[in-house]
Amino acid sequence: MDIYEYAMQMEKDGENYYRDLAKKISNKGLQNILGMLADAEVAHFDILQKIKNNKKAQMADTSLLSDVKNIFVKMKEEGDTSGIQTTHIGLYKKAQEIEKKSQKFYLDKAGEVNEPSHKEIFLKIAEEEKKHYFILENIIDFVSRPHTWLEDAEWYHLDEY
Repeated sequence: MDIYEYAMQMEKDGENYYRDLAKKISNKGLQNILGMLADAEVAHFDILQKIKNNKKAQMADTSLLSDVKNIFVKMKEEGDTSGIQTTHIGLYKKAQEIEKKSQKFYLDKAGEVNEPSHKEIFLKIAEEEKKHYFILENIIDFVSRPHTWLEDAEWYHLDEY
């Protein structure tokens, strides 16, 4: 299996993990965030498929962090902590591990590919995976202490990534 096929399979697995996880929780805000993460993995898959098939590909800038921030703000405004279960924290941590491994994979492979545009895409996907890790960190914090997290949350740090 070449690196593009391997990367595409990683992205497909990530999408499936997020969609399955979203089915296990009942909080609409978290479901939306997990759906966004799954959709981001699909976008990565599509880009990788293009470059594997020698088609022109370019990574578009995403609004994922601001979209997630908006969901958390809405949850705060509505006091929406329904369906939050600390038993799911392990599942979010597993997703973080996957994102961390994915980021490392893309950083490593960026140094191995010869095509400069492929290297650039791998580096951008690695940066996206870092953002996903950060989003999951916020989900874990939220699930760990939903009432105080929503009350005390400062949203400026989401813009740093």
